[in-house]
Amino acid sequence: MNIAHWPLTGVLLAAFLPAHAADSTVVYTKGGSNPAAMACVTCHGVEGEGMAAAGFPRLAGLPAGYMRKQLADFASGARANPVMQPIAAALSAEETDAVTAMLADKPGPQVERVGRTAAAEGPGETLALRGAWERNIPECVACHGPSGVGVGDAFPPLAGQSAQYLASQLTAWRQGTRKNDPNDLMGHIARSLTDDEIKAVSAYFAGLTDQGAAR
Repeated sequence: MNIAHWPLTGVLLAAFLPAHAADSTVVYTKGGSNPAAMACVTCHGVEGEGMAAAGFPRLAGLPAGYMRKQLADFASGARANPVMQPIAAALSAEETDAVTAMLADKPGPQVERVGRTAAAEGPGETLALRGAWERNIPECVACHGPSGVGVGDAFPPLAGQSAQYLASQLTAWRQGTRKNDPNDLMGHIARSLTDDEIKAVSAYFAGLTDQGAAR
């Protein structure tokens, strides 16, 4: 082959590479093209594992569609967060697609699948597996899947998130500062829970795995 053709070959190959192959890493580790879109790694960890002590959630392995919706809601103000709102608003659509696809491809925590038919002990496990139907509270696994591993784009994984993050979100739904869920389902559930129940069910799902931000 004539080496004079090599640069053209490289250009043609680059044209067929996935657009997010390089951009996603740049967005995650250095930020977006708009300086207001700060690097995700600062708060969410090198591998998207989250920072439990600071209350920043694990992103690795979450569905891309779920993450795109949350970023859109942060950007519009439908989900209030003073840190994430300016970052999400500053990301371009291409940057959002790239970084969420990259994070979704990362492995999530592996947990034993525990469903509603398993034995339940203690308030957290009972709420997770049985609910409290006398108060119209369904079991968490009914929507979020066995062990809270997540179902589709609408019901994100609970296993692998820190207890602090889970409790903070339940509290936000209860107080009405988070309300971007369909039909106020989580708002209804959270308003029916006591403080102790929020702590217990959050600790239950966080304790299912020692990977990511669970501890």
